[in-house]
Amino acid sequence: MTGPLTSLRILDFSTLLPGPFATMMLGDMGADIIRIEAPNRPDILRETPPMVGQHSAAHATLNRNKRSLALNLKHPDAPTLIQKLVQTHDIVVEQFRPGVMDRLGVGYTVLEEANPHLIYCAITGYGQTGPFRDRAGHDNNYLALSGLMSHSGRMDTGPYPQGTQIADIGGGSYGAVVAILGAVIHRLHTGEGQFLDVSMLDGAIAWNALAGANFLGGGELPTYESWMLNGGTHYGYYRTADGRYLSVSALEPQFWQGFCKAIGRPDFIPRYTHAGPAMRQVRDEIAAVILTKTMVEWMAIFEPLDVCVEPVLNLAEMTEHPQIHAREMIIEVPNENGTLPQIAHPIKYSATPPKYRFSGAELGQHTAQILGEMGYTNTEIEQMQTDGLFG
Repeated sequence: MTGPLTSLRILDFSTLLPGPFATMMLGDMGADIIRIEAPNRPDILRETPPMVGQHSAAHATLNRNKRSLALNLKHPDAPTLIQKLVQTHDIVVEQFRPGVMDRLGVGYTVLEEANPHLIYCAITGYGQTGPFRDRAGHDNNYLALSGLMSHSGRMDTGPYPQGTQIADIGGGSYGAVVAILGAVIHRLHTGEGQFLDVSMLDGAIAWNALAGANFLGGGELPTYESWMLNGGTHYGYYRTADGRYLSVSALEPQFWQGFCKAIGRPDFIPRYTHAGPAMRQVRDEIAAVILTKTMVEWMAIFEPLDVCVEPVLNLAEMTEHPQIHAREMIIEVPNENGTLPQIAHPIKYSATPPKYRFSGAELGQHTAQILGEMGYTNTEIEQMQTDGLFG
């Protein structure tokens, strides 16, 4: 066994980030994944710099462990080929707007007839129902509508763009992985497949784990810098003398006391409150103190202490950090030129560690191989190529 999901076979119709990240996770766990790509409209991530060989570094990472089948989904013979393919696969993942797969003749109803045990996961921005089901959107739109950005930011500036795609990955990718694995367990018990409706907006709403619970249960409407974890206290980031930043999370009494002593301001200790103008004043005074030393100077003070203070690292520094090395979070994945460094699967398994078989494939690289496995002869495959089925 090379992974916990080696028995699963997945057809991946998704592009860009949410779907490919989800199937990358599943592929790391051993699932056999065929990525079905439109030859006349390839994933734009293939050509988004920086490039590694014939495709981008992002594409090579998000599509590792996946074989590529080039297929013109608008060709009249495409539905027949997909229906035959789905008979030997467990899961379909797609990321089109609602109804697109139906119009192409390969929606859930059609594919379920070909494989009654099929698990079909549709990832969309707003879900399959509701007035926004057909509306276009991006990550910050979902975050805006989720309420998250109404209390994530500063009072004087409001919300700001995030350095990662929270709704895309947190709501779409991880939502899809959780849903698929849940559906697989259900099928093991019942033999029943199902349709999974994964909405990036729904996923972002769920990330209001504390603030949402406090509002719904207690009527407490969060705003910028209004509570313990969103800037209402000293919890946050502080600029150092050399323009770097420290993260300060000394919330519990023992950490707060140790932090205040470390910066030479034990007088701050009794001034701690959970939020409010008085605590924001303390935060501003802390900021003035942190500005007096460089990041290296501060870390010489804080590294021996257990007070929840860490430096803000750039990606180059992150890859060299001893904790990241110990956790083996940067790995080398085989590609056409040898190996390519990538971020590893984030979960450690005692019995079934992830496998990194190869980085993202060239568009259509495995088309003939996959069709041969389906029983098509070389002559039939050549005729399909002539007919334009593969673009």
